[in-house]
Amino acid sequence: MVQAYGADTGNGSAERPQTGESRFRGLWNRLRSDRGYWRRGIVLALCSVVMTLLMVVHAQVPNRFGNLGSLIETFLPWIALLIPVLLVLALLRRSATATVALLLPAVVWLNTFGGLITDKSGAGGDLTVASHNVNADNPDPGGTAEQVAGSGADVVALQELPGGQVSTYERSLADRYPYHSVQGTVGLWSKYPLSDTAPVDIKMGWTRAMRSTVKAPQGEVAVYVAHLPSVRVKLHAGFTANQRDNSADALGEAIADEPVGRVVLLGDLNGTMNDRSLNAVTSQMRSTQGAAGDGFGFSWPASFPMARIDQIMVKGVEPTSSWTLAATDSDHLPVAARVKL
Repeated sequence: MVQAYGADTGNGSAERPQTGESRFRGLWNRLRSDRGYWRRGIVLALCSVVMTLLMVVHAQVPNRFGNLGSLIETFLPWIALLIPVLLVLALLRRSATATVALLLPAVVWLNTFGGLITDKSGAGGDLTVASHNVNADNPDPGGTAEQVAGSGADVVALQELPGGQVSTYERSLADRYPYHSVQGTVGLWSKYPLSDTAPVDIKMGWTRAMRSTVKAPQGEVAVYVAHLPSVRVKLHAGFTANQRDNSADALGEAIADEPVGRVVLLGDLNGTMNDRSLNAVTSQMRSTQGAAGDGFGFSWPASFPMARIDQIMVKGVEPTSSWTLAATDSDHLPVAARVKL
């Protein structure tokens, strides 16, 4: 005979399904009776506290020892990957302390980087700009130039131009951009006239930065193109970024002295907006990705982007949208933005 649900089972009592409230009470009673839930996982909880402190006071981590502070700041958003790892370990340890402690880094990370997750791009804008480190060893410079130009940008900045391939880039972009200038290993192509074009000294001994005035229909814009020195992570020397830091200071001084009120910086800065060593530049300019982008906009390396080191920054203009372009044969992704003048 099939017994009806909830009927007497023969021992004088009836089985009834547990409600959400009864399950919660059962869990709470177990937590109160088994003090191990709170005593276990102290080390895991301390790891959560350390993660939280790194995000809150990362600017206080000294750069004296291998530029450790800058290295942490370069990859700071990726610290979120440790949160699910610690959560799994906390559950395996059956530790209430470790689980609750994870709220600290989760809340701080969302407060610090949560705004970059959402799509902040909008409509409108007067000028579309694009920037790309084309890679000196690019096997298809003509195709790369065509691909970046296909974005519809009004102004294109290219970095790491090898001397032997400049003519290839010039031929590939000539039809779309009647005005251009190449200074050292950086170049600027524009649909609108250029004037007052000159190299910018960023203390490297050769030209890797330039400045020009773009005469757009809505008015003049000072456009800087820069390729700051590369950085490396070495076991014996740490984060070798001193030359880059000195160049960033020089670039920041040039932008601070700029007489034109509207400024756009395009280039490979070999650093992120979080890196305090780029403060001479980032303190006076806005990142288009942070203001009007969709996501983090990581640009390097192209095969698995981990950091936004290719920047479009503005001063005196309003970014309306910012995005990364499809991969070319370079090890960087091109980046683009639209700004309102």
